Amino acid sequence: MSDRFARLRRISLRPFPGKSPRSVAGQVFLLQVALVVLLVACGVFALVLQSQRDTDAEAKRRSIAVAQTFAHSPGVLTALQTPRPTKVLQPLTEAGRKSAGVDFIVVMNTKGIRYTHPLPSRIGKRFVGTIGPSLAGRVYTESVHGPLGQEVQATVPIRNPQGKVVALVSAGLKVKNVTNQVDRQIPIILAAGAGALGVATGVTALVGRRLRRQTHSLDPYEMSRMYEHHDAVLHSVREGVLIIAEDGRLLLANDEARRLLQLPDDSEGRKVSELPILEPETAALLTSGREATDEVHVAGPRLLAVNQRPTGADGGPRGWVVTLRDSTELQQVSGRAEVAGERLKLLYDAGLVIGTTLDVSQTAGELARVAVPRFADFVTVDLADTVLHGEEPATTATGMRRIAVHGVREDPPLYEKGRLIDFLPSTPQARGFHAGHAVLVADLSGSMGWHAQDPQRADAIVNYGIHSLIVAPIQARGVVLGMANFWRAKEHGPFDAEELSLAEELVARAAVSIDNARRYTREHALAVTLQRSLLPRALPEQSALEVGYRYLPAQSGVSGDWFDVIPLPGSRVALVVGDVVGHGLHAAATMGRLRTAVHNFSTLDLPPDELLQHLDDLVGRIDQDEESNQGAAAVVGATCLYAIYDPVTRRCAMARAGHLAPALVAPDGSVTFLDLPTGPPLGLGGMPFQTAEVELAEGTQLVLYTDGLIEDRTRDLDVGMELLRQSLAGHPERPPEESCGAVLEELLPERPQDDVALMIARTRALPAARIADWDVEPEAAAVAGIRAEASAKLDEWGLSELAFTMELVLSELVTNAIRYGMEPIHVRLIHDRALICEVSDGSSTSPHLRYAATTDEGGRGLFLVSRTAERWGTRYIPQGKVIWAELALPEPGGTGEPDGIAGPWAALLEDDSPDTLAE
Repeated sequence: MSDRFARLRRISLRPFPGKSPRSVAGQVFLLQVALVVLLVACGVFALVLQSQRDTDAEAKRRSIAVAQTFAHSPGVLTALQTPRPTKVLQPLTEAGRKSAGVDFIVVMNTKGIRYTHPLPSRIGKRFVGTIGPSLAGRVYTESVHGPLGQEVQATVPIRNPQGKVVALVSAGLKVKNVTNQVDRQIPIILAAGAGALGVATGVTALVGRRLRRQTHSLDPYEMSRMYEHHDAVLHSVREGVLIIAEDGRLLLANDEARRLLQLPDDSEGRKVSELPILEPETAALLTSGREATDEVHVAGPRLLAVNQRPTGADGGPRGWVVTLRDSTELQQVSGRAEVAGERLKLLYDAGLVIGTTLDVSQTAGELARVAVPRFADFVTVDLADTVLHGEEPATTATGMRRIAVHGVREDPPLYEKGRLIDFLPSTPQARGFHAGHAVLVADLSGSMGWHAQDPQRADAIVNYGIHSLIVAPIQARGVVLGMANFWRAKEHGPFDAEELSLAEELVARAAVSIDNARRYTREHALAVTLQRSLLPRALPEQSALEVGYRYLPAQSGVSGDWFDVIPLPGSRVALVVGDVVGHGLHAAATMGRLRTAVHNFSTLDLPPDELLQHLDDLVGRIDQDEESNQGAAAVVGATCLYAIYDPVTRRCAMARAGHLAPALVAPDGSVTFLDLPTGPPLGLGGMPFQTAEVELAEGTQLVLYTDGLIEDRTRDLDVGMELLRQSLAGHPERPPEESCGAVLEELLPERPQDDVALMIARTRALPAARIADWDVEPEAAAVAGIRAEASAKLDEWGLSELAFTMELVLSELVTNAIRYGMEPIHVRLIHDRALICEVSDGSSTSPHLRYAATTDEGGRGLFLVSRTAERWGTRYIPQGKVIWAELALPEPGGTGEPDGIAGPWAALLEDDSPDTLAE
């Protein structure tokens, strides 16, 4: 045996001569050098930052000291009271600035008008900075971009003898002067860092050299392989191995030797003669130092064949290697080992095949199939009916659903699959359910409790040849979910007590998987319910687009895909599609928050790029909340595409944040993908989004989708987009709903791995006959003419009932535009699902609704508009703003006017009293 060890040692070390550049010492040296460089770099960086901060603090202290000193200097108050303070103070401030080493000393009045400045041209102009805190009596420091550049300044008050602030003094330095002081210190800091780096690298080199000598320049793989060989010899052989030192101490014993000799845990390191477990003859052999070959010695109930060989022939430590082999009852041991091996193989196979899916029924079927015929002839699995729906089971064995039946034959008289069973308390199933332990019925023909459940069926089962039963409860996390029934027929002997534990172990392998499937079923149902509740139930009514949509949740779990159709003022419609990164409840909840945010931001009537910017800020805040609540939480992240279509102009404005470009199906059936500017995904921040506008012909189909539609593990993104193009091309007349179904049928497998949101919108154009617009001269007399033309247009549209209300709204909006807006002023009426009145002007100021007092002559205009219109609001355009109001179309047979509008408010039609506008 010692010869084998010597040969192994020579073989193991022979391939490793010389020094390897990938040795352990070399790798440790490189790691230490990298660590030292990192530490030194961090130290230098910290010193630079500290120096920067100290210099900034010194600049602020010097500015405060100079400003306070000048503010309390004698003669300053007297100079301020003279008719020309600048003449007296300018020489004093310049002299003080030069002597104090600051860049400027500025004296100003309480309104911020300078009396002094290093640049005489700046005297008399307003001070650049914040003077509010100093006017309140406090010293205030800040960094501003002033006439001298970026400045650090301190502002202090000048008080009269009564303590009132009568003037202010500001002193400061330019930032570049502060930076120059820091730059002068950097060479010293870098030199110190370089010295530390050199010393640390030298020490590291010495340590690496010593480590190289100790490891013989072996690389990690070579060392690992050598020790793996030794470990395999000592612990993987089916022989006991002992290594004994020259002085008789036991140096090492492998697992097999410990088992054969029943050695205690603290045996290593003790002398062999002191081990009380060993027989005297065996101990004498181990301490004799003589060679032995297959000597038989007694060790308790065993007979051991012992081999002993000396070590140290190649110059290593002297001692002995002993091998032990059990030679008793070989046949009996072999038989038992074979049975145990079969059972272990059954449990191993069960661990492989059970729980491959998160489906309760599938997992139960896998348990039944793995046990037949290796353990039982027939297996049935009964689960509480509530478990199939993801709920906790009841405390009784009633309401059990048979979900798996499997056997060596297909015609057993057992309860069929799918049957709901209520087990009587006397049955082994009920006893096992309540006790939580397996129950053995060795002879079914003599079991009256089992027979009482269904006597006729029980007789049929016994006559069929089934004679033995083990009922094992399926228990996980302290809760019994159901039972597994193992049946044996006449081809095999009855179950015995030893097989009871095997049945429990086999069922335990499946119990956790069944419980995981149950919990997954519950969470999946909750998540799907939550996600569907967050998605739109139905699309809103609008005239601009004919929309079809599809949403398919992923089979593996819910995700964060969403879509929306949002009506906007002026008959416009917003289309939204987005995708939150990740799966599960968190992604679905985040999707709901983003969808709500898009609805809220859309009420502000923002352009697509501005809306995505607000949404990006929101996702960033969500990420910060997650990090503060959960530590190192994953970044949420999301993609989104937002489009606004105007049926009046047939123009569509779009912007995207990391989302896939939409597809356009032209009226002739050709398909193109829009080349939109690519924005970063939501949550990254720092980069702007861009809006692109395209003009769409009437009948064009706009296709919005998420990546689950075209991306798949089996195909690239380009292949998916080409498949989408082919499925859309050549069908311009197909309705959007049919197009959605056709696209999903051609692109998606039966079980998609990711959520899919698809929305196809066919554009419509508002007829020109339903639009009327006029340019308005900026004169009050033009209001009456606009009212008359609008009234005539309403008569033409058959909306005469709305004439009075529209004239009132139009008068207020046009009068406000004339008095407070800017040219050009434009009026537009749109006859759609509602009557829309839009008044635009070149000003960006926004009107505010207020409630005028009874004594006020004006201020009721927008109040009347809000009371008479269904909705009103303001949106901004590049040329200014648009104030709009919507009036509901009259019901057939209705009046079309709000109650009471023709009475006391009718006289206000001639009094064009505007509301106040924001300055």
